Amino acid sequence: MPDSPGLGEQALNKAAEIGLSSQLDEVDNLDVSIKTDPLKLVQGQVDAVEINGEGLVMQKDLRVEEMKMQVNSVAINPLSAAFGKIELTKPTVGSARVVLTESDINRAFNSEFIISKIQSQKIHINGQLKTVTPQQINFRLPGEGKVSLNASILLEENSEPQQVAFTAEPRISANGTTVILENVAYGNSEEISPELTQALVAQTSEILNLSNFDLEGMSLRVQQLAAETGKLTLQAEAYVEQIPTAEN
Repeated sequence: MPDSPGLGEQALNKAAEIGLSSQLDEVDNLDVSIKTDPLKLVQGQVDAVEINGEGLVMQKDLRVEEMKMQVNSVAINPLSAAFGKIELTKPTVGSARVVLTESDINRAFNSEFIISKIQSQKIHINGQLKTVTPQQINFRLPGEGKVSLNASILLEENSEPQQVAFTAEPRISANGTTVILENVAYGNSEEISPELTQALVAQTSEILNLSNFDLEGMSLRVQQLAAETGKLTLQAEAYVEQIPTAEN
């Protein structure tokens, strides 16, 4: 059997690429490779589906540097496949690898969506309930399994921005759906408010929530996490009910 895809595979590849791209705000590169042969395709059998993406901008302005997903032994509706659509007849489980860079996460932190969420919170500072306005949030991945955050925060009725800084160790939550921060250590500056720091810790976990990377019909469950210098790599199990394809 030749390595180059047949006409049926090519049509399905293209339909899946268009369908997935329609769920993204931006995409640098997206390649879908469906591996099977014409006889298996007629019988509704696909050996493997591989998805390779670079520079994918998901919801909440979260950019993913790299996403690789593979599912094997996929059962599809052969009639739909004849019309260029991938319709799974039963869910399947595969594997995924997601890479986020330091700049990707900073972009999310300083997006209007996240800034507005932080501003909408009333936080106790020195016994008073105040609104906080983030001026600048700097998220870093210094390596050694840690993350760090330094934020310039403007307090209500105070023209001088305050600095909030902490380092922490990211861990996978028990259900594998999000990243939580443990062993939080405060920076050298005097802490303004434990509640404010906790709000920023919680917001970091919210940005790293794996549901942010879910596409229609696909969800991820993290199994391994590596916080290296400049990048965060997540290895996950992919639960696939459907693969989005272009509407004909």
